[in-house]
Amino acid sequence: MSATQRFLYPLTFPLRLVPGTLHSRALAGILNQVMKESLAEGELDFLEGRRMAIEIDDVGLRYRLGLENGRIRGYGDDRPADASIAGGLHEFLLLAARREDADTLFFQRRLRMSGDTELGLYLKNFLDAFEPPARWAPMIRTLERLADMRLPGRKA
Repeated sequence: MSATQRFLYPLTFPLRLVPGTLHSRALAGILNQVMKESLAEGELDFLEGRRMAIEIDDVGLRYRLGLENGRIRGYGDDRPADASIAGGLHEFLLLAARREDADTLFFQRRLRMSGDTELGLYLKNFLDAFEPPARWAPMIRTLERLADMRLPGRKA
């Protein structure tokens, strides 16, 4: 276990006690708010009836998300995901804070994609083009601060 994992793993212990379905539903609720305009404009319709897995492997968390009736939904492990994106927490923070683009993280193998690569590429392209609404600026600043944290064992 790396120094980063040793640092993060105990902090996420309470999250790992909660069933994955609840995690996925909570994340879906947040994403429905953040991506409200994109959903209304049909920019995520490529996900309709499909499932994506997001695996934060250094802290042992997995989210399953999809689109149903124009809303992002969280799911359990009842059916395999059509595509999966996996990586460390820091990489997902960098992506969410828009500090690194998805292409860079994938080319450096800091994020990995598996399953239906066409679906994964649609999602990657959407994330690259997505601009969070101005009202979410405080959340983005918080994500930026988290992404800037120097964790034990993390290179600058």
